[in-house]
Amino acid sequence: MNESLQKFARENLIQNLALCTEKEQLFFKRMYSHDNLALPIEQVVANMSEEKLDWAMQQVQRTVDKKAAQPRVERELVLELESIVESIISAAV
Repeated sequence: MNESLQKFARENLIQNLALCTEKEQLFFKRMYSHDNLALPIEQVVANMSEEKLDWAMQQVQRTVDKKAAQPRVERELVLELESIVESIISAAV
């Protein structure tokens, strides 16, 4: 992949990851930066090898498309339920 395509891919990933929840971004970090989850998402993308860019773009685009197809009210309820579940889990620990 030439440098222009790499630059486009990285910019596209950062833009689409900005549309993702923290939980989705953490999942992305687990796949592409499992040894350092504390890195900002921009740095994770910058550190990715070019061989992984195409597949990562496809994965993130599917996530964004899936969220866009989900009705707004349903999406907000899912986020609220995820937050409640995370609170319960952290309280139990």
